[in-house]
Amino acid sequence: MSNKFDLLLAGAGHAHLGVLRLWAGDKPPGGRIGLISPDQHAWYSGMLPGLLTGRYKTDQCRIDLQPLCQAAGIEFISSAVTSLQPEANLLHLDTGETLQSEWISLNLGSLPRPPESEDAGMELLPVKPFSSFISRWEQWQKKPQRLAILGGGAAGVELALALARTVPSLALFSAANILAGHAPALRGAAIRHLHQLGVELHERCPVDRILGGALISKGEIVWRGVRLILTTGASPLGWLCESGLSCNEQGFIQVSPTLQSVSHPQIFAAGDCANLVDTPRNGVYAVRQGPVLAANLASALKGELFTNYVPQRIALALLSDGEGGAMMSWAGFIAEGSFIGKWKDYLDRRFMTRHRASKQ
Repeated sequence: MSNKFDLLLAGAGHAHLGVLRLWAGDKPPGGRIGLISPDQHAWYSGMLPGLLTGRYKTDQCRIDLQPLCQAAGIEFISSAVTSLQPEANLLHLDTGETLQSEWISLNLGSLPRPPESEDAGMELLPVKPFSSFISRWEQWQKKPQRLAILGGGAAGVELALALARTVPSLALFSAANILAGHAPALRGAAIRHLHQLGVELHERCPVDRILGGALISKGEIVWRGVRLILTTGASPLGWLCESGLSCNEQGFIQVSPTLQSVSHPQIFAAGDCANLVDTPRNGVYAVRQGPVLAANLASALKGELFTNYVPQRIALALLSDGEGGAMMSWAGFIAEGSFIGKWKDYLDRRFMTRHRASKQ
C-alpha cells in the first residue's frame, strides 16, 4: 500500500479523540487519513485515580482506537513516530516505515521532567505514558514500599490521595505550593485531605537531583527511598525539538490561533505538545481544542477558510479525593464531598461514552 496520505494524525490525545468523535458521528472529510499511535488504546487521565483505588476497571478507563478510527473512516497505524521532516512532510516510524502527507496534525502529549540523577539507586516511574505507568505500578504493588511523588500539580495531588493507603508511607514534593494557580480554598481542601491520610507534604521544596537513593533539595537530603513517581511539569518529546518546527524556549511547538505551526502551516499541533498564548497544558483545554481542530483539518482538505481557537477564560477544576468524593473549583466557587464525586464520575463516564465507537 502507498505511503502517501492526505492527512496524518500523530498521537491519540484528547484533541484528536475529539476529532475522531466528531468525524465518527458525521460524514468525515474526504481523502486518505490515518491515525498513528503506539498504543491500541487512548487512556483517559481523569479516571486514573479511580482505577488505582479500584473504583474502575482498566477497560472503563481507555478507548479502543481501532473501532473508533473505523467509525471515523480513517486508517489506524499502530506505531510510534520517531522523527519528523516538516519541509518534506515526512513522518518516520519506529517500524522503519516513512509516511508522507499533505497535512499533518500532532497531538502527542508531553512527558514528566525528571531531575538530574547520579549513582542511580532509585526506581523512577513517570505517570506518562499511562499504559507503562499502570503496568509498572501493578508490579510495585506486589511488594509495597515507601513512596515519594515529585510534582505538586493536580496530577501529583490526585495520585497522592489515591495511593496513600496502598504504601507504608508516602511523601509529596512540590517546587512551589501545591496546586499553584488554583483557588486558595481548593488548595486548602487538598492539604486537609493529604494530612488526614498521613501524606508527608513538602512544599516549596524543589528537588534538584537524585543521588543514589536520596532526593536532594538545595544541597540537602530531603527524602530517602527507592521508588519515585514523576508528575513534574511537562517536557516536550526530544525529536520534536529537533524537527525544525518553530518552538518556544522549552521546546513546545509554537502555533497560531488556528492551531497551525507558525513556521510550517501545513502542520497542526494541539494539546500538551503545542504552545499557544493563554492556553495551559491540561486536558480541559485540549478537549476544547478538538472541535476547532476537526473543523480546520476538514477545511484544509477542502481548501476552505480556517477558524480560530479561543481558550476559555475560566476552567473547571475537579480533583478526586481518593475516597469516592471530589473537590471542585469554578470561578471562585468551591465545593467538595461525595456528591461532587458522583458528579465527576458522571462527567468522566459521559466523556468515555461519547468518545467510544458504538460497538465498544
